[in-house]
Amino acid sequence: VEAGETPNAIYEALAVGDIRRAADLLQPVYEETNGVDGYISLEVNPLLAHDTEGTIREAQRLFALVGRPNVMIKVPATPEGIPAIATLIAGGININVTLIFALDKYREVMDAYLAGLEKRLAVGGDLTRIASVASFFVSRVDSAVDKLLAAKGNTDLQGKVAIANAKVAYALFQTVFSGTRWAKLTEAGARVQRPLWASTGTKNPAYPDTHYVDTLIG
Repeated sequence: VEAGETPNAIYEALAVGDIRRAADLLQPVYEETNGVDGYISLEVNPLLAHDTEGTIREAQRLFALVGRPNVMIKVPATPEGIPAIATLIAGGININVTLIFALDKYREVMDAYLAGLEKRLAVGGDLTRIASVASFFVSRVDSAVDKLLAAKGNTDLQGKVAIANAKVAYALFQTVFSGTRWAKLTEAGARVQRPLWASTGTKNPAYPDTHYVDTLIG
């Protein structure tokens, strides 16, 4: 502040420092699991959510700035974010795709991941250390749908739609990452883009705190 830095510059300095320290703490996990686990995420500026080229540049800049292999850059699954994901994966940057709610959008996210890997493989790039997760949001679906159900006088399905949505999403994940398209990539050492169940805390005080965690595990 005394140096006259802007709020954005101050935030970035604090955030990047935190992310580096956390990545260093997780480094042993990253090494022990051969790059499967031990990641931390840093998001691109939300103001770039509808700017494909801006998202790509920002993600590249942040990944280089943090300078840690076990960092994922968060990119939202907006229409403009999807092509950015493919480009960034092709460039060897780990991506955490955020704000996925709908099944059609999840299909697009998985396709963008595969397209990015295919593009990287086509130019002889290494696929073995590229990691990605697809953050599929759960409880917020019920937050929206429960209100619509209440308006229709249907209480039987309240608190159940989000889990049903997640079940179908997981079935899509299993289908996509077991087909012939994936087989070629996995032969080259590619890792699956794991679904990450986001927003698993209950928003409705009437539901048990572990409602979504228990049900997903079950």
